[in-house]
Order: sequence, then structure tokens, then C-alpha cells
Amino acid sequence: MSKTIAINAGSSTLKFQLFEMPSENVIAKGLFERIGMDDAIVDISYGNDEKYHQVMPINDHEVAVNFLLKQLLSLAIIGDYNEITGVGHRVVAGGEYFKDSVLIDDDVIAKIDELSDYAPLHNPANLTGIKAFRKILPNVTSVAVFDTAFHQTMPEVNYMYSIPYEWYEKYGARKYGAHGTSHRYVANRAAEIIGKPLKDLKMITLHLGAGASITAIKDGQSFDTSMGFTPLAGVTMATRSGDIDASLVSWMQGKLNISDPEEMIDILNHKSGLVGVSGVSADMRDLEKVMDTNHRAKLARDIWINRVIRYIGQYVAEMNGLDVLVFTAGVGENDIGIRQSVADGLSYFGVGVDPDKNNIRGVERDLSSAAATVKTLLVPTDEELMIARDVERLKK
Repeated sequence: MSKTIAINAGSSTLKFQLFEMPSENVIAKGLFERIGMDDAIVDISYGNDEKYHQVMPINDHEVAVNFLLKQLLSLAIIGDYNEITGVGHRVVAGGEYFKDSVLIDDDVIAKIDELSDYAPLHNPANLTGIKAFRKILPNVTSVAVFDTAFHQTMPEVNYMYSIPYEWYEKYGARKYGAHGTSHRYVANRAAEIIGKPLKDLKMITLHLGAGASITAIKDGQSFDTSMGFTPLAGVTMATRSGDIDASLVSWMQGKLNISDPEEMIDILNHKSGLVGVSGVSADMRDLEKVMDTNHRAKLARDIWINRVIRYIGQYVAEMNGLDVLVFTAGVGENDIGIRQSVADGLSYFGVGVDPDKNNIRGVERDLSSAAATVKTLLVPTDEELMIARDVERLKK
């Protein structure tokens, strides 16, 4: 059987899963962290619960890719590079160029580079991973899978901002969304669980992690989503502010004597959200531990829940109904209290979660109460599997 490797390259990380295809069995998976440092961390899981761990200098993503491929051989995960017949790369920003995953060629690489302004922390790292694999495995089918592609079906009324239209025409200023691969996977999986075609369901998928986004899915397509021109917009997140009055940004620049707008964007991206409000942590688990005695920790958690409920309510109104609500990602899959609080805040719409069914972490399950008219599901996301499937679909 052939093997496909799914690559998710971040600014200083590289995550991978190696699949046997078409069976979709995971042969190995792993994570490279702190790329660019002398104490980079390499973790690979394979075989019968076998683990490989090493701390070592890794200068860049090309070094990481070279080391990964050598380890696949030395750990006998593969016998020969020819076993790898496909490589899929997660790319954050596809702009309006890419409405689906695509086979990578020089033109695609040039466009990903051009779109780096839309995702300056991610697209360059994604591109480095692509180039590194093309250099080592030049004849393998390579596919780019875009976070934004799934949301290209949004109607104009939902992706346009109320700004001078020329900004869109000249500069592409509009909502693009993110987490599209995750939303696409859990939406399709939820429809399979329920046993109905996705196109017949009004669904809201909640990708709730350190980064969080909410997507309304109607007629089988992304209809609206909470993240905007960048992943800074939308609901409150771990370190990101989510939606904020633009005038407040300008006003606070004056108060803080900040002249560089990028410094303000950095504060909103890395020092706001849960950590900014609580002053305790960006991790929801840490806030849960102290929320009974720490007002700001509880406030941060309550704001987070409030914003999620607010967006869901907005999307129920936009779609004129709701059939299915889906929780996924780190918080959505593992925070029992968050799921219960969100569902309790939506009882007016027919959402209800059974506390006993909800007392679980990271396991696919129908959480709906007996009286609920809306199905509420927990569906662990699997972006890497979605990437591998797209590689197989686009193979020549």
C-alpha cells in the first residue's frame, strides 16, 4: 500500500502524520518544536506504542524535514522513500486564489508567497515546509490544503466588510476565515453520525481551542464564520482579543504612547483574550482551577462562553434554524463545563446536553438530552486525515 504524509508547519513547529492509504491507518505521527533553537524537541510515535524523543539543535524547517525523513528510515517506519507517494501541506491563507486544495507547482508556490501578507506568521513557514519536501522528494505528488478554502463559499453579504468597496477591489480586504480544514472534517463526520446528507442540515461547528472559530454551514457549505481578514477576529481566544471596536485600538495607542500599529496588533494577538482578562493564564484548565476564588479568572471564562453563545445565536438567526451543533478542538473536546454552559445558554433554540453523556473527554459522542430538538455532538477533529484524503483525491 502507498503512504501519504500530512504536514502542518508552524512558525517554529512541524507536526506530521504518516498514513497508510487508502486504509487511512496511522503508521506514525510526531511533532518538532522550537525549530530554530539549539534545544529543539523531536517526538515521534510509531509501531506498538513505541516512542522516539530527542532534544537537539534544529536550525530551520529544511533541517527538520531532512531529519524526519531519515528517522522514518532509521526507525524502520518505512523501508524506502518510494513508499511515500503523497505529501499534503496545510497552508493557512489561500486568499481568493484557492477555493479547494490544489496540486503544488511553481505558480502555486508563488501565490502562497504572495499571500504571506495575509498570514505573516504561517504562510512563510508553510512554504518552507513545501520547499523542503520538494527538494528531498521532488517526484512525489504534493498538495496544498488551505485553511481558507472551505470558507470561499460564503455569500458576498457575509464576507464583505462595510468599508470602501475599493479596498476589496484593490487589496482584497474581506473576511477569509480560518480552521476550514477542521470545520470541513467535523461537519462531514457529524452528518455521517446522524445519517443525513450534509446539504440537508443547518449546522454550526465550534472549533474551540487556543484559537477558536465558529462556522455556520448551510446547504453543505460554509455560510458564515467568525474569524475575519485574519484569525484575530471573532470570539475571545486564549491570547487573542476577538472582535473589538477599531476606535478603541487607536485610542489605546495614544494612551500607551504606541506609534507602531504592529505593536498594538501584537498585544491583541498575544496578550489579550483569556490571559489578558484573567492575568492568570491563557489555558482554560488553569482558569477552571482558580475561578471559584479568582474573580478575573471566572470573568475571563464567562466572557469566553458569552461570546461563543453570541455567535451561535447570530448564526441560528442567519440560517433561520439549527439542526446540529458540533464541538471540536482542544477546549471543545475536553472541557466538560464549557460544553454544558454553552448548551445551557442555548436552550431557547432547542439545544440541550445530557450531563451524563457530556461527562467525557475527547471521544466521539452524541451529547443531546432527551428533550433536545437540536443534535449536539462531540467530534474530535482530524485535520491531518482531511489533508491525506485530499492528497489521494488529487493524485494524478
